[in-house]
Amino acid sequence: MKTKLFSFIFLLVFVVQLYAEYAKNTALNYFSKPLIVVILLIWLYLSTNIKGRFHKRIFTGLIFAWLGDLLLLLQNGRTSFFIFSLIAFLVCHIFYIRAFMLDHKSNPNHKTPYFLWAVGAFAIFCSGLFFYLQPHLGPLQFPVLMYAIIITVMAIMAVNRYGKVNIFSFKIILYGALCFLLSDSILAVDKFAQPIPQSGVLIMATYMIAQYLIVYGTIERKLVVTRTEV
Repeated sequence: MKTKLFSFIFLLVFVVQLYAEYAKNTALNYFSKPLIVVILLIWLYLSTNIKGRFHKRIFTGLIFAWLGDLLLLLQNGRTSFFIFSLIAFLVCHIFYIRAFMLDHKSNPNHKTPYFLWAVGAFAIFCSGLFFYLQPHLGPLQFPVLMYAIIITVMAIMAVNRYGKVNIFSFKIILYGALCFLLSDSILAVDKFAQPIPQSGVLIMATYMIAQYLIVYGTIERKLVVTRTEV
């Protein structure tokens, strides 16, 4: 019941936010964007009571994501606000990584098939995107590189959950991590390299789907082998 209710509420905010981006409606954007993560926080809290370490880390990551959303909303061309938002999302990803590490620790001897292939693919994508953006980054080279590395590690750790949790949770959190990677890649190319038509719509659509899937996967998560605190 909670899943259906909050999914419906999230869908409404999803549509409003995409319309605000498409129509360049600043007032509507100020209303809908802060609600994205707030709805997910409430859903996660009511569904899990934030009992386990996994839930706590995802919940904390979401709080930093909400802070990052606010900073991007208020940046208005100010580079410092963009950097602070980058830091907030970086911390968000670190908490997601720490959550996914718990699943690895629950069954560390289980080998994820094609894990090394996934590491190689993500590493190639991350380095290729960075070298493409590098000539346009100026003084932001180091923070963007650090962010790219952290979000890549987050996606890799999402892959590493295979066989350690139920398959449904594994799949939708992995899809969420991939959407997050796509969203940030579109944002980086649009901001630093070349404008992308309707980039705001693409960035927010993939970002909202990413956060929704990660939270949904967290709520539905069940360990295959319990060797750590849930």
